Amino acid sequence: MDGHQKKVVVIGGGFAGVHLIQQLAKDQRFHITLVDRNNYNFFPPLIYQVSAGFLEPSNISYPFRKLYHHKKNITFRLGEFKRVIPEENKVEISSGDLYYDYLIFSTGTQSNFFGIEHVMKKAVPMKTINDAIELRNYILQTIEKATITTDPAERKKLLTMVVVGAGPSGVEISGILAEMKNGIYKKDYPELIGQPGNIYLVDSGPKVLGPMSAKSQDYTHKSLEAMGIKILLSKQVKDYDFTDDSVVFADGEKIATDTLIWTAGVIATELPGMPKESIGRGRRVLVDAYNKAQGFDNIYALGDSCFMTTDPAFPNGHPQLAQVAIQQGKNLAHNLKMIADNRPLKPFIYNDKGTMAIIGKTKAVADIGKLHFKGFIAAMIWGFIHIWSLINYRNKFKTFFNWGFAWFTKDVAMRFIFRPDKKV
Repeated sequence: MDGHQKKVVVIGGGFAGVHLIQQLAKDQRFHITLVDRNNYNFFPPLIYQVSAGFLEPSNISYPFRKLYHHKKNITFRLGEFKRVIPEENKVEISSGDLYYDYLIFSTGTQSNFFGIEHVMKKAVPMKTINDAIELRNYILQTIEKATITTDPAERKKLLTMVVVGAGPSGVEISGILAEMKNGIYKKDYPELIGQPGNIYLVDSGPKVLGPMSAKSQDYTHKSLEAMGIKILLSKQVKDYDFTDDSVVFADGEKIATDTLIWTAGVIATELPGMPKESIGRGRRVLVDAYNKAQGFDNIYALGDSCFMTTDPAFPNGHPQLAQVAIQQGKNLAHNLKMIADNRPLKPFIYNDKGTMAIIGKTKAVADIGKLHFKGFIAAMIWGFIHIWSLINYRNKFKTFFNWGFAWFTKDVAMRFIFRPDKKV
């Protein structure tokens, strides 16, 4: 590497981007500019708890500028990525242009509605803090409507909620909604006790938690049903009918509901300026074993943004999980240092640390290697790992306190409806 400080531009401050920056933070051979549309990092696995009012957004978020305010070689730029111009080593963002020696995409994913226009208009996704706050507001306002309507059919529709997608996110939001219905309704909404209205968990596949073990799938299915959740499998959503406010399935069946929560699929964020031959399945950037984008020497992609087929254990690409993003971020930081030292690079090999999902306050499943855990033990493992994974000790303490409070009181105190009067 020549004498000048290399300009590293990182687009996206999620798991991959943050862990890459942490590894480069003390190396003064690099100057890193982080670009993100938000001025904070957040922890996506706990989004659903913000949606249900069990955690506040600040529990799982932390400002980038505060995170890096002692790091002289790190700059934060608030802005939206617009376009990359590779031949000029330039990126255009909403707040100006940036030039780079290395460009790294870690932009993550967005909800995939598979082109179903009415579902896109109606469904509430669960990908960002904004989504979580919007969903919390929506759920609480819908319940409030149910308390005052005098039409039994309307009340049933308002109290019926359909969650599409039976992966970990769908299972977790369904479980926490069931706990609200079975516990909090009795305290906050006594007029709704005994009123009809179901929580449905729907998936086009044959099992809940498709990527997990059969033991985890069976335990989760039985646990959710015991909580009162109606599980509909091999059931594909075709449309949402606004004339009678109902979810329409491919087999013609309908469920009347005013609440449609979408966790069914994701697609990588679009990257204008990247050539079509560099983009693969799900809009993910095709990369080599070192996360370098196909056709480029100084553009990289990480985590959910990339599609890598060189890992022997994952010839069809890695799962879009947090651990993949974290490990790729760290590995790329190592390789950038190796390039600076003119030393051999390390190809990325994913170390699968397992998969887990929380079902309820005392129920979870965890597949860790060949070991399978369920019930209370799995819930404790899930809680420990998630608290430990939060970005700083303030967030760890606040989340632990709020969980402890909810555990002992069987209640939460964060069921607020916040709606700003105007957008900035």
